[in-house]
Amino acid sequence: MKNILFICHGNICRSPMAEFVMKDLVKKAGRASQFHIESAATSREELGNPVYPPARRKLAEHGINCSGHAARQLTSRDYDEYDLLIGMDRSNLRTMQRICGGDPDGKLHLLLDFTDRQGKEVADPWYTGDFDAVWEDLLEGCQALLREYR
Repeated sequence: MKNILFICHGNICRSPMAEFVMKDLVKKAGRASQFHIESAATSREELGNPVYPPARRKLAEHGINCSGHAARQLTSRDYDEYDLLIGMDRSNLRTMQRICGGDPDGKLHLLLDFTDRQGKEVADPWYTGDFDAVWEDLLEGCQALLREYR
């Protein structure tokens, strides 16, 4: 079983979208039992909150349900429990390294590093308002990640 944790600043936009996109992809590939997928925040600002309404609507447009999600914060314990901890941007990655006490096992990555756009970030739609671009980035990243495990 592959344990994957997606991480963004608040765990209400990008990381839960990535979580539910990836869950949808592995389910459609008939591989849901091979993965455990969740998401978390680097901050405490949105703890307990559901997926942000525009993010929820974007997922629903593609037939993906994200009900039951409650934002939670990344902990150092997550580093031991997950095979991959995947941030959306470099700021997330720096905070992930701080919370996890470094990355001795090479588990911390940016999502788009699994694509041909290595080093690129998934822009924060909280500021850009562009959930279409986020959808495209997350779908591309999650599809590439799934290919890694074929």
